Amino acid sequence: MQSILDQVTAIYVFVDDFLKAHPHATQWRRSPHGHPAFTDAEVITVALLQGCLGAATLKQAHGYAQANVPHAFPLLPSYAQWLARLHALSGIVGQLLQDAGERAAGEARLYLLDSKPIPVCKPIRHGRVRLLREEGAYFGKTSVGWFFGFKLHVLIQEQGAILATLLTPGNWSDEGEALALALCVNGGVGLADLAYQGSELCLTLWKEAGLCLVTPAAAARGSDRRALISSVRERIETVFSGLWGQFIDRVFSRSWEGLWSTLKLKMLHYNLCLAGILPA
Repeated sequence: MQSILDQVTAIYVFVDDFLKAHPHATQWRRSPHGHPAFTDAEVITVALLQGCLGAATLKQAHGYAQANVPHAFPLLPSYAQWLARLHALSGIVGQLLQDAGERAAGEARLYLLDSKPIPVCKPIRHGRVRLLREEGAYFGKTSVGWFFGFKLHVLIQEQGAILATLLTPGNWSDEGEALALALCVNGGVGLADLAYQGSELCLTLWKEAGLCLVTPAAAARGSDRRALISSVRERIETVFSGLWGQFIDRVFSRSWEGLWSTLKLKMLHYNLCLAGILPA
């Protein structure tokens, strides 16, 4: 098993290699301090320690780096400064997420389109909740009831790699975001549940993205074809379900920016494990 220091090294090498291969990603700064002493690769590496440690918050990851591996990050700034840097790098984290997903994905062009509610409070507080309301949080409904918060939409490759993701208010429909997800891959077959049913959506995805959308509604209830579709979906969802239990349900952000950064970092860590860069 890799030690934490080994994992830190593996993460840093992955991030630094990506930034060197894509120099345009680091040219977003418009200040005299375009090359800070504490590099962008180090900022992201410290953040990904959260997944390595199984920590609940980014603050715990920063505190661990400060207290236990100071020789690895001798120029580590204060938590507030580091967090501001991390949020400014949110776009790069998204690019790293896609790159790690492509490394983890196999050759098959079979995908799963799905969504997950990201509640920002427990149901007992629905009557008085104000958290993130002005930043888009809203009421949504799933098969198990109402929630208040956001909805995470994902496109997952057959092996479980996350290739595309969107975060929307909780009341946005799944089918409304399907095209944006489908455009992130080069065609193929997409499996989805009944929330994505509709001939108009299927036609749009085929014409615009070359993705053949298949849902249980494409086959008669009780037929062998419908059972086959459901079994394939369940197999992919089983591969992916570990992410929900380990990471996504444990968010403590108090801003949309912080929530989105946290979610992307957790999904990036998941893809890195799937790609074999980090231990699963």
